[in-house]
Amino acid sequence: RFPQLFTGKRRPFKGILLYGPPGTGKSYLAKAVATESDATFFSVSSADLISKWQGESERLVRNLFEMAREAEGGRAIIFIDEVDSLCGSRSEGESDSLRRVKTEFLVQMDGVGQSSATDVLVLGATNIPWELDAAIRRRFEKRVYIPLPEKEPRTFMVKLNLGDTPNSLTDADFETLGEITEGASGSDIKILVKEALMQPLRRCQKAKQFCPDRDGFLMPCDKYPSCSRCPPQLSSDPPGKDYTCKSCGAIRMSLWDVPPEKLKAPDVSVQDFQNVLKHSFSSVSEDELGRYTEWTQQFGQEGA
Repeated sequence: RFPQLFTGKRRPFKGILLYGPPGTGKSYLAKAVATESDATFFSVSSADLISKWQGESERLVRNLFEMAREAEGGRAIIFIDEVDSLCGSRSEGESDSLRRVKTEFLVQMDGVGQSSATDVLVLGATNIPWELDAAIRRRFEKRVYIPLPEKEPRTFMVKLNLGDTPNSLTDADFETLGEITEGASGSDIKILVKEALMQPLRRCQKAKQFCPDRDGFLMPCDKYPSCSRCPPQLSSDPPGKDYTCKSCGAIRMSLWDVPPEKLKAPDVSVQDFQNVLKHSFSSVSEDELGRYTEWTQQFGQEGA
C-alpha cells in the first residue's frame, strides 16, 4: 500500500511462514491479508500442485509463480496452506517426482533469473514446522509463531461465537469463561460455544413439562415436577386427562406434543457452558506447546 517506504536496500520479505498449534487462525490471517492488500492473491494446497503425470507437477509449480509475477501491478501473494505436506524434509526413500517438485519450488522461491521488479510474497502456514526441509525453511525469511489466544481474546471469541443468540450471560460470566478456557485455541472455543448452544435444545428434548410464557410460547421446565403441587401421572388415570398444574401452570407433555409454532427454546445460560466444560475442550497438549516453544527459540519469532 505504501511502496514509497521501501527504497534503497529496504525490501519487503519474500517468504513468511505462519506456524503454531492447529486452530489458532493462521488461514484466517492469510484471508485478512488477501482482503487488506491490493495484490493478486493465489491460494493453493499440495493437492492443487501434485499430479500423477510425469513432469506435470513441476510445470504447475512453475506456472503458478509465472502467473504471480505477471499479476497486475507486479504484486502478488501466494498462500500455501499446510505447506509441510508439499515441502517436507527430503529423504533417501522419497520418490523422484516429489523431489523434483520440491526442487522446482526452491528454485521459484529464490527467483533466480527472474526480474526483480515484481514483488511476489509466498505465505505459508503449517502446524508442524519441524517437518519442513531446511532449504525451504531458509527461504521463508520470516517465521512467525501464532500462539494460543490469551484471556482477553478468548473472552472476545466467546462473545463473537455466541453472537445474537438469546442468552442470560453477564460481563462477569464472559470474563470467567475467558479465564477457565486457558489452553484452548480459537477453534476449540468455537466448538465449545457450539456445544453450549445445543444445551437448550437438549433440555427441550428431555423435558416432561412445558410452561407457557407471557407471550403464550411453551418453554421446557427446569425440573420435573415443576413444583410440589403438579399432579402426578398414575397408571389408573383415564386417557386424555389434563395434567396442567393449577399452581405453576406447567403442562405435562413431551417435545413431540408441543405445537411447532408454540415452541420456544430457553436462553443460553452460564450453566450450559459449565456442563460442556466438564469434558475436555482443548485439542493441544502441553508437550506439543513445548515443542513449538523450542522451535521458536531456535528458528522463529513470537508474533500475533
